[in-house]
This record gives sequence, C-alpha cells and structure tokens, in this order.
Amino acid sequence: MAKKLTNNYLSSMCLEMHMLLNAGIAIPTGIDMMLADEKDKDGQLVLQSLLDGLQGGVPLSEAMKPIAYFPPYMVSMIEIGERTGRLSETLKALSEHYERQERLSISIRNATVYPAILLGIMVVVVLILIVQVLPIFNEVFARMGTQMSPFALRLMQFGNWFRGAAVVIAIVFGIVFFLAFLAWVIPGIRSAIVGFFKRHFGEKGIFGRISSLQFVSSMTTALSTGLNIEDSVDMASALNADSPGFAVKASRCQEFLRDGKSLSEALKESGILGSRDSRMLSLGDQAGMADNAMSEIARRSDTSVQDEIAHVVSRIEPTLVIITSVIVGIILLSVMLPMMGIMTSIG
Repeated sequence: MAKKLTNNYLSSMCLEMHMLLNAGIAIPTGIDMMLADEKDKDGQLVLQSLLDGLQGGVPLSEAMKPIAYFPPYMVSMIEIGERTGRLSETLKALSEHYERQERLSISIRNATVYPAILLGIMVVVVLILIVQVLPIFNEVFARMGTQMSPFALRLMQFGNWFRGAAVVIAIVFGIVFFLAFLAWVIPGIRSAIVGFFKRHFGEKGIFGRISSLQFVSSMTTALSTGLNIEDSVDMASALNADSPGFAVKASRCQEFLRDGKSLSEALKESGILGSRDSRMLSLGDQAGMADNAMSEIARRSDTSVQDEIAHVVSRIEPTLVIITSVIVGIILLSVMLPMMGIMTSIG
C-alpha cells in the first residue's frame, strides 16, 4: 500500500497552492518553487511527480490522480473546484479541513497515550510493593514470631507467583508493547483501530461528536467547491460510512432533503447538528453564505471536541493517581497496622 501524506503536510500544501493562485502565480510555476525548497524525500517525490503531470498540460486534479499519496477525497474536491471555477476557495477549505483532522488526531493520541503511560507507572509501583517490599516485611514479622495479615499474605503469594512467571509475563507485555508501537507508527493499523471504535461507538458520546465534526468539516469543503447541497451531503456521508450509527443519521438527513426540507432543518432533525448550529446555518443560508456558516460551525465543533477530549484526560489523571494512592495505602496499612499492634503489646 502506498504511503500517505500526513494531514499536516496536506494542509500546508493546500494553503500554499491557495496563496499561489491568489498571487496570480500559475500552479506549475508554484509547484516548481515549492519543490526547490522541499527537504523531505517523500515531499520531493510527490512534488516532482505532480510537476511532471502539470507540465503535460493536464489540470491539477488529473495530475494528482496517478499519485497514490493523495487521498481520493482531496482529489475529488479539487476536481469539483476546477469544474466550478472555485479552485482557490476549495484549496483554502481543504487546508482548514486537514488542519482540523491533524488537531483531532493529536488530541486522540494524547488522550490515549498519556493515560496509558500513567497506568503503566501505577502497575509498576504496585508490583514493586508486592514483589519486593512485602517479602521484607514478612521476614520482619517472622523474626518477631508472628506473621502478616491474611490479606498481605495473599498479596505476597501473588507476588511470588508473578516473580515465577515473570519471563512469560514479560514476553506478553513485550508483544502488547510491540503491537501498540506498530499501531502508533503505521497509519493503516491506526486507521483500523479508529475504524473499530467508529463502527461500534460512532454515534455515541464523544465518538458521535467526532463523527459530526468530520461530517461538518467535509460539508464545509464540499460547499466551498460550489457543489450542490445534496451532492455535498453524499460526499460528506461517504467519509463516515464506516460508522453505521452515524450513517443512519446521514441517511435520514438525505431523506429530509429529498422531502424538501432545508439543509439546516435536515441536519437538525437527523441529529447531526444541535439547535444553535442549525440556527446559524439557517441564517447563513438566507444570507447566501451557507459555506461561511458551515465553516464557522466546523470551527466551533472542532474547539468543542478538543475541549471535551482535554476534559476527559484531565479527569483520568487524578482518577488514576487516587486509585494508585488507595491501593498503595491499603497494602501498607495491611502491614503497618499489625506491626503497630505488636509494637504496642511489646511496649
């Protein structure tokens, strides 16, 4: 499978081409200028391939089609923008779309990696107490002619079992870590994991809001190309086809449109947009600025999702710290309280 360009690179590339067109510079000349400053090898390959196609006299979208690095969605939007004479606006909208996708990807990675690291530290601390510290206390109790509490003894027995199976457990954790590392560095695996969550939770909670954000972002780009509303909804729906729950909402939206409802009403009644956003879209539609209104809705949705993800992460951290403190406290108290009783009786 061909390597894909990052969302950040695609966003920057679309923005640069948008600026070139606004400056009156022809796309082939602009691509040649970008190639001269490109340091990344993949970027050089893409730009050179693109330049070769453009020098043959074909439109930008046609030059992109043979280059597997470019997402089909991007190529389709640019092709529509060329047909409608709104290529510059399309490139600007694509830049904003991929910028939102990049921010979303970073937020999701941070929301999963940081708690995972914190959880790993918590497990290590607890295992050190069970495997290393409890046997020392057990020896102290033995010299005093007694033994630890039944709870502490069971924990120590678990620690002894864990120590005996350490090699097997280390191999299992190594495999899990390796798979997690592959998911981190290989976009295909990461996309498969994201697809799994979208299929099963795509219409629920924060996953549903992420799907709505991706839909609205895609709608913003489609409307910027001059595409009609029905086709814009179809294209935006296709990008969320891997989420069955959200696909139902998109299908209902399409049915409402066919029944003659406005875009704002269809998006509201299908559950894709809330009342406030649908009202903004309705006002924008009446003013002939539906694409601008949709762009603002996408920006607000992006901010809302980012804030929600950050809020979830901020709740996970203290929760894990509290759980760790409670577990460590219970382990130490199961040892210290009997010892304090013995010391009191000796005194």
